[in-house]
Amino acid sequence: MTTTLRIVAGPVSARATLDDSRTARAIWDALPIEAAAQTWGDEIYFPVPVSLPEEDAKAVVGLGDLGYWPPGRAFCIFFGPTPASRGDECRPASPVNVFGHVDEDPTVFKTVRSGTRVRVERLKAEEPLPAHAGPGTGAAGGRADEGPMRADEGR
Repeated sequence: MTTTLRIVAGPVSARATLDDSRTARAIWDALPIEAAAQTWGDEIYFPVPVSLPEEDAKAVVGLGDLGYWPPGRAFCIFFGPTPASRGDECRPASPVNVFGHVDEDPTVFKTVRSGTRVRVERLKAEEPLPAHAGPGTGAAGGRADEGPMRADEGR
């Protein structure tokens, strides 16, 4: 079974697929998550209510990879170079557990600024992604009795 997420950050919305790692299962179990985004070059990161050690952590990741940053307990989306990068590579501040990948063009996240609310939620495989997931579109999803988990710690 494919494990699919929807990531909504302000007016940007993208679908992502998780791998079968322990990190991916922990993130999936914590959903939905809502937090304020921080940016670091072409990376968005935000705190999540998950605490895991390194799991086959990578010092350089691919464009569109989703990573969990153990020191900051953060969910990271990589869409280009960071201040630590050499050339065009995607290099986190320190190694991350790669646990998934954005299914579409990850560079859509270039428009997201620090402080933007990000919501990550489960997505059924057959559920279409809205063309625009800004306020008032109903893209937040979830049950009425199920609010997002908020995490208040960051890098």
